[in-house]
Amino acid sequence: MEAAGDEERPLLHRPPPHLHQDGDSRYTNDGTVDVIGQPAVKASTGNWRACFFLLGVQFSECLAFFAISKNLVTYLTSVLHESNVDAARNVSTWIGTTFFTPLVGAFLADTYWGRYKTLVVFLSVYIVGMLVLTVSTTLPWMMQSSNHGEIHRITVYVGLYLTALGNGGIKPCTSTFGADQFDITDRSERVKKGSFFNWFYFLNSIGSLLSTTVTVWVQDNVGWGVGFAIPMILTSLSFMVFITSRRIYRYKPIGESPMTRASRVVVAAARNRHLELPEDCTTLHRLPSPPSEATFNVHHTTQFRFLDKAAIVSPSTHEKKGAAASPWRLCAMSHVEEVKMLLRLCPAWASLVVFFMITAQMSSTMIEQGMAMDNRLGTFTVPPASLASFNVVTMVVLVPIYDVVLVPLARRATGEDRGLTQLQRLGVGLALSTLAIAYLALLERNRLAEAAIGEAVSIMWQAPAYVLMGVSEVFTVIGTLELFYNRAPDNMRSMCTAFAQLAIAAGSYLNSAALGVVASSTMWIPEDLDNGHLDYFFWTIATLGALNLLQFVFYSMRCNNNVACLQRHQY
Repeated sequence: MEAAGDEERPLLHRPPPHLHQDGDSRYTNDGTVDVIGQPAVKASTGNWRACFFLLGVQFSECLAFFAISKNLVTYLTSVLHESNVDAARNVSTWIGTTFFTPLVGAFLADTYWGRYKTLVVFLSVYIVGMLVLTVSTTLPWMMQSSNHGEIHRITVYVGLYLTALGNGGIKPCTSTFGADQFDITDRSERVKKGSFFNWFYFLNSIGSLLSTTVTVWVQDNVGWGVGFAIPMILTSLSFMVFITSRRIYRYKPIGESPMTRASRVVVAAARNRHLELPEDCTTLHRLPSPPSEATFNVHHTTQFRFLDKAAIVSPSTHEKKGAAASPWRLCAMSHVEEVKMLLRLCPAWASLVVFFMITAQMSSTMIEQGMAMDNRLGTFTVPPASLASFNVVTMVVLVPIYDVVLVPLARRATGEDRGLTQLQRLGVGLALSTLAIAYLALLERNRLAEAAIGEAVSIMWQAPAYVLMGVSEVFTVIGTLELFYNRAPDNMRSMCTAFAQLAIAAGSYLNSAALGVVASSTMWIPEDLDNGHLDYFFWTIATLGALNLLQFVFYSMRCNNNVACLQRHQY
C-alpha cells in the first residue's frame, strides 16, 4: 500500500527525460510531467479535460469570496453591531490580507510544494474558514443568554481570516496551474491556452455577478447561514472533484524561486558595497549562454547602479567564479537587471495603491451610504450591496466592446497596435476612478441636503458611480496585468503577478488606516450618516486620487523618455 501511495504522489522535483529530443510527439515538449513524475502524455493529460476542473474551483472560490466581501460590511453592522467606521475599516483590512497572502502562496508553490499541492493545502484551509463562518451564523440563536457575544465575534473573524489565508494559495496558483495544462511548444495548444484565460476572466465576472445579486439577496432575505452555506458547499464539491482528477493534470518541476534570486542580488550588492564599480561593464559577471538554446539577455543599464555591485568579480572570488562562488556574494548581471526591472515598476505600483484605495469604497463606505438611502424600487427592496452588480455588468459588457470597437478607433489616432499603450490605459483608469469618487462626494452632499428637510434620495443614484468604477477597472486592472507581464523578467512573471495583486492589499490597508484617522480625529462617519459628513471623506480621497494621477503622468513621461532601458533583445 505504501508503494502505491508513493506512485501516485507527483514527483515534482525530478526533472523528466527530454523525450522530445527524439521527436516523440506523444509527449509534451515543455518539461511537464504526469502524476508519477514521468513525461506527460498529450492524449491523456492536460488540455481542456484538466482545465474544466480548475475552472470549477475558480468559479466556486470566486462565488464564495464575493459572497463574503460584497456584503460583509452589512453583516458587521447589522449582526455584530459594529460602528460604521469600524465595520468599513475591518472590511478593508480583511480584503487587504486576502490579497497579501498570495505572496506567501506564490513563494511556497514556486520553491517547495508546486502549484497542485499548494492548491490542495490552501483550498482545505479555505473550506474550513467557510465552515467556521457558516457555523458562526447560528451562534446568536445558540447563546440566548447573550453574554457570549464576544465568542461569536471571535468565531466570525477566525472564519474570515482562515478564508483570507486560504486565498493565498488559490489566487496565484489557479490560473498558472491552468496555463500549465497547455504545451506552449504546440501551436494548437497555445491557442487553447488563450481561450482558457478568456473563460477564466469570464467565470470570475459571473461569480461576482451572482454573488452581488442572488447570494446577497439570500443573505438579506433568507438568512446569513444559507447565504454562506451555498458557496461553501459548492467549493467543497469542486475541491473533491479537483483532487480526484489528479491523474489527468500536468505538473511543472519546481525550479529556483524568483524571490530567492531577487533576494540574492540585494544581499550580494550590500555585501559588496565597499567595492568600486568597474568602468567597463563587460567585466561584470555573466552566465554563459547555452549554444543549443535561444536565450534572452538584458541590456545593462546605469540606473540603480548600486545593484551592479552584486556582479562584481573581486580578486578574492575571481578564481572561484562559477559554481564554487556563493550566489549570495556573486550574481550574474542578467539577474541584477531583472531586479532593476522590478524596481522600475514600483512607481506604477504606487499609483495602483491609491486606485485600489478608491475601489475599496465599493465594499465599505459606498454600501454604508446606500444603507442611508431609499432602497425601494417599486415593490422590490434593493440590498445596498447588490448595486455592485452595475460594476460587474459594466466590466463584462465593456471588455468585448473595448476589443471590437474602441481599439480600432484608438489605433487610428495613436498608431498603437492595441489602441492605447499600457501606461495610457492605466492613466485613463486612474482618471475615471477619481471622477467616480468625486461624483460620490457630490451625491452625499445632495443626500445630506435632502435628509435635512426629511426627504430621501434613491439608492439608484449610486449606479453611475459603480459604472464609472467598472469602466476604470477595465482600463486599469487589465492594463496592469499587461504592464507587469510584458515588462517583467521572463522567469519572474508569476512573482510580478503576485506583486501587482499586492497593490490591492496595500490599497485596502491604506483605506483602513484612513478610516482609522477619520474615526479618531473627526465626526465625518458617525452611526447616523445624516449627522456626519461622509462627503468630506470622499472629497479627501478624490484629492488624493488627483494627486496620484499627476504623479503617474510624470512617471509615464519619464518612462517614455527612457523606454530603451526597459527593452530586451534576443541573441
